[in-house]
Amino acid sequence: MSEAKMDTLLDMRGLRLEAGPKSDPTVILQGLDLQLKRGEVVGLVGESGAGKSSAGLAAMGVVRDGVRFAGGSVTFDGTELTSQSPRRLRKLLGRRMAYVAQSAAASFNPAHRVIDQVTEAPVLHGVMSRPEAEEDAIRLFRQMQLPDADRIGMRYPHQMSGGQLQRAMTGMAMACRPDLIVFDEPTTALDVTTQIEVLGAMRDIVERYDAAAIYITHDLAVVSQMADRIMVMRHGQEVETQPTRDMLATPREDYTRSLWSVRSLNRPARVEPRPALLECRDLSAGYGDVKVLHDVSVELPRGRTTTVVGESGSGKSTLAKVIAGLMPPMSGQVLWQGDPLPADYRARDRDLLHDVQMIYQMADTALNPRHTVRETLARPARFCRGLTGKALQSRVRDLMDLIELSPDKFLDRRIPELSGGQKQRIGIARALAAEPRFVICDEVTSALDQLVAGGILRLLMRLQDELDLTYMFITHDLATVRAIADQVVIMQKGRVVEQGPRDRIFDAPQQDYTRRLLDAVPQMDPDWLSRVRAAS
Repeated sequence: MSEAKMDTLLDMRGLRLEAGPKSDPTVILQGLDLQLKRGEVVGLVGESGAGKSSAGLAAMGVVRDGVRFAGGSVTFDGTELTSQSPRRLRKLLGRRMAYVAQSAAASFNPAHRVIDQVTEAPVLHGVMSRPEAEEDAIRLFRQMQLPDADRIGMRYPHQMSGGQLQRAMTGMAMACRPDLIVFDEPTTALDVTTQIEVLGAMRDIVERYDAAAIYITHDLAVVSQMADRIMVMRHGQEVETQPTRDMLATPREDYTRSLWSVRSLNRPARVEPRPALLECRDLSAGYGDVKVLHDVSVELPRGRTTTVVGESGSGKSTLAKVIAGLMPPMSGQVLWQGDPLPADYRARDRDLLHDVQMIYQMADTALNPRHTVRETLARPARFCRGLTGKALQSRVRDLMDLIELSPDKFLDRRIPELSGGQKQRIGIARALAAEPRFVICDEVTSALDQLVAGGILRLLMRLQDELDLTYMFITHDLATVRAIADQVVIMQKGRVVEQGPRDRIFDAPQQDYTRRLLDAVPQMDPDWLSRVRAAS
């Protein structure tokens, strides 16, 4: 056996995945080839539905329910995986192969403490004793930059932020020091400053233990920091594969160049003054005795986009909950057109309930999987506007037209039958069904690929212009902020540290924290992460 052959850890040849009836199958992967050596990282990029996650799971011999291996082979360290029994495969999974999922909130068991879930694999596989696994978990928590690393594992998943859970899941995958790690959008929920530390820690683990990794992402700047090679995928096939530096400098295919060009989205900020639709004055809030928001004061002008930016745990989502009436403030108040807004949504009249709506980050968990699109949109239109019969069905079709999805094609599909971008559009339509004036967008593009996210942002901007909507846009993605914001609010540890027009914040930030955030935005330069870590 040649030295190159021995060095190859993963060898995927002509892999074909199918779903549905064998007589008329839906093809998920079409003859995919992928080779991976120890210590090497391959990045998989492409739009939603390209087959990236299916390829990552197949690399571990795993397919989703309803999907089957229909041809080709997957060889891991000399072992053919597609024909392995579930029992033999379980011995490899977690121990020699690990998976970091995109949605940690949906992956952790809500009934168990985080430390118990992180230590489970090394104990079950006999890698460590329980005390050793707990000590190692705490070391990994520190490496992942989790706060209060000695005790945070004693929390339940719902007691941690999305970004904290994502870091804990990355630590959990590394607990057995696997030979192959599949990272499926592992930094999606992380703010830019945390992302630097997590990316650095992941790269260190791969290098230190001579592991191989598949890094699945829609963030081109992030993949350029992690991958030795980049494979671009579309419709279950390879479009092109090149070393990272070559891919960034000279992509060969038109489709690849289109992915790169999405980052150019930029809407001119509107700076002419407009009256505030909603205002927060000296707002403080928290959980129990723990205060999360400290005297927050912001104004959101009518018909404009105000982005709220900050690290995980800075209070962005807590502020949204208080505004939406889902969480009472400890002090201060929220004003709607100058009048106090009742703190509890149940005390708000019907018009106020309609006027303030939310679009959530994870459409997978926000939309009922048992309902069709028609049922999902009809319910708020019926409840909020009292529509029935033909008027209701007409409104549902109008909502589909607003979000640029065909009513005839999609209305009778159930939510799981939609792509990520389609689900997010349905989430937008559900909010619009109430005919709101103020919409809270909570990380609505963070889980989407570049092309789909660009389409969602363009859709939101068009709807704002047509319907005179006011947006509060919560995000940790400063590229999104630069693309769509009129004004920016920077939060840190529950306080507003800086706010103002977008261009002033980006071009002449006044606070050190704001400058650190801007400096932490990944660049499409493979040496960027090394430079930033060396300078810190």
